[in-house]
Amino acid sequence: MVRHNNQLPENLPQLQNLIKRDPESYKEEFLQQHQHYKSILEVFRLSPNKYNKSLDEIIIFLSQVAHCYPNVLQSFPQEIMDVLQTYNTVLDNDMRLTFCKALIQLRNKSLLEPTVLLSLFFELLRCKDKNLRQFLQLHIITDIKNVNTRQKNAKINTTLQNFMFSMLKDSNVRAAKMSADIMIELYNKNVWNDAKTVNVLATGCFVRTTKVMVTCLKFFLGTGTDEQVNEESDSDNEPNIKEIIMANKVNKKTKKREKQLAKAKHLLKSKKKATKSPGFNFSALHLIHDPQGFAEKLFKQLEKNNDRFEIKLITLDVISRLIGLHNLFLLNFYPYLQRFLQPHQREVTKLLQFIAQSSHELVPPDVLEPVLKTLANNFVTERNSADVMAIGLNAIREICTRCPLVMNADLLQDLVRYKHYKERSVMMAARSLITLFRNSVPELLHKKDRGRPTEATISLETPKYGQISANDFVPGAEVLLDNKFDDTAEISNISNQNDSDDEWIDVNCTDKEDNSDDDSSDCNNNSADDDKDDFDDSDNENDDGDSSGKKEEEEEGKKTEDASETIESSIQNNELNNVHDVKDRNIKSEISNVNIEIDNATNGNQGKQHCVLVKLERTKLQLKKQEDTKLKKKESISIEKREKATLISNERLLTDEDFIKIDTALAKQHVTYAKRGLKRSQPNDNERGEFVKLTDIENIYKKRKHDKEARIESVKKGQEGRERFGYKDGRQNPLCSKTNREKKKTKAFQMLKHKVKGKVKRSFKEKQIALRNHLLKQKRMK
Repeated sequence: MVRHNNQLPENLPQLQNLIKRDPESYKEEFLQQHQHYKSILEVFRLSPNKYNKSLDEIIIFLSQVAHCYPNVLQSFPQEIMDVLQTYNTVLDNDMRLTFCKALIQLRNKSLLEPTVLLSLFFELLRCKDKNLRQFLQLHIITDIKNVNTRQKNAKINTTLQNFMFSMLKDSNVRAAKMSADIMIELYNKNVWNDAKTVNVLATGCFVRTTKVMVTCLKFFLGTGTDEQVNEESDSDNEPNIKEIIMANKVNKKTKKREKQLAKAKHLLKSKKKATKSPGFNFSALHLIHDPQGFAEKLFKQLEKNNDRFEIKLITLDVISRLIGLHNLFLLNFYPYLQRFLQPHQREVTKLLQFIAQSSHELVPPDVLEPVLKTLANNFVTERNSADVMAIGLNAIREICTRCPLVMNADLLQDLVRYKHYKERSVMMAARSLITLFRNSVPELLHKKDRGRPTEATISLETPKYGQISANDFVPGAEVLLDNKFDDTAEISNISNQNDSDDEWIDVNCTDKEDNSDDDSSDCNNNSADDDKDDFDDSDNENDDGDSSGKKEEEEEGKKTEDASETIESSIQNNELNNVHDVKDRNIKSEISNVNIEIDNATNGNQGKQHCVLVKLERTKLQLKKQEDTKLKKKESISIEKREKATLISNERLLTDEDFIKIDTALAKQHVTYAKRGLKRSQPNDNERGEFVKLTDIENIYKKRKHDKEARIESVKKGQEGRERFGYKDGRQNPLCSKTNREKKKTKAFQMLKHKVKGKVKRSFKEKQIALRNHLLKQKRMK
């Protein structure tokens, strides 16, 4: 019996279905179609720019059943690839897309090597067909991702990366741009996140084509990934779960709100399941082989090319990030940016961000000092607005955070005076500068601005240029000992010991310290007798004798004055003004008394002057001794803490609970004030990120308008020039009359009260009365 609906030679989808079920039974029909394909292909080669429907259908058919007859169709993939390579720019768009789809089918059936196919597809990116390019880009990314799913296929990756390296330098702008986009997408998907990909893209930053160069530069800035994350995290259309839960607690319970709450809880559960642990991969700037050479080439290209200002900004951003991240030396970069540091400059806040980003500890301070002075002269002046001054102070703060040695005491004290400025934004910016230097180099600040030192800033040293402090232990780990090191108790004991060491010892005129009390009283008595003798002798002497005596006394007086001045300066240089202890205040008062004795001794004899000088020398030695003991005590505290922390760090594996205790103890040290008598030092390293945030420089504090008059004034100011809210008169001619319905809106309610009720159906009795009245009225009219 013959089946009338069986039309196998013409119905290719039906034949395809049957062949996949039983290839051997339908081999003859397949061979017949294969011969037909060869004849059509020869005809197509004569006119490749025309669309051939029969060839389109039979190529799709053969690609679907190619895995059933691999020996027969062994040359089929190569034939299609030859057609694409020969006529790639001449082919009809639909036919070209059909050939590419057939090759992808063969690749999915593992009948084609990925390197051969992807190399061909990269060449096809030169075609002037946007849909085809997007289709090929999607397939290339997906195919490479599938190849590296289980493990990295180094052989295929190396071959394709080398081919892409040549494609970036291709004369066709579209192909080069698409190749860069594919590599960036593969890097963002963690498929090709190795150093070779990054360095291939680094060469794209020096391509003459602007589009490719900008694409590669934006890759190093990470703007593409940030935009992608923002798109993924955009939850404007999604309900806010917390608000829905709170509203459900407060508002009236309805079925609609219950459904919203159930939906919100379901979304919350699905989000928790979907969240993955973040991948902490190195950024692209870390993987560059030669960051110094890369930055120098970029800067040379920037100076040579005359690109648009936006492209210059992107290039400057990449260079500044490289300098700050790798601590590079590119000393010509700072004078180049210094030219643009003017308040009226376009995108000046970004330029300030680049200056701060490119600052680090190894930059010589004399290179950055002109930039700092330019900022202070151009921005932090009262001829500018408050916002400009605040931005300038914020930029100076960010530079000094990364390179504190660039600031000098005179400039800092001038900037700090803006802490009492009338505008809040300038005042807060100046106070943030004070806070920075309190914890970094407090010696540059005035004494009243240094603040009281905390326990966290006691045992730290003054930084020097090029000095790197690296710990071989976990800071603060000493708190984990069973017998905890009590900071406050230790410091109080040390302060008590200092008090005992700082007790005043009377200084006498002899060198022996054992008989100090007796000698001092004898010395005072002798000096009093000498004064009397000198007074009597001066009255009985002649003028000639007075001249020689006065010369000797003047010389001795000059010596004592010079000695007192040198001693006073040395005492002041020994940080006498920073001493907070009560005993040290007593020493200062005694020194002032000794200075008074020096003034009195200038008129006395030589013995008394010598006695006072010896007393001052003893005082100087005593102060030095006290300072040495304080430094030794501080060093003993820091050494003991360091030893305990090193012991715990080497002998124990710290858990999360241990780190929580350490963080709590360190936070407490930043809040707890140190005991008086222990002087402050500065912190080891300022906490900062790799890059400078633009919001840190543009952070301007504004005082909000709280009073009602100011709020009403701002509301009225915002309503100026705006259309009146409410009913809009739609009349074309304002002089024509309005309808009764429009007039009704402006009438008082008492005028419309009787009409609001509306028509009510009359009762039967009311109808009878109305009918009676009507009949009576008609009878009267007759």
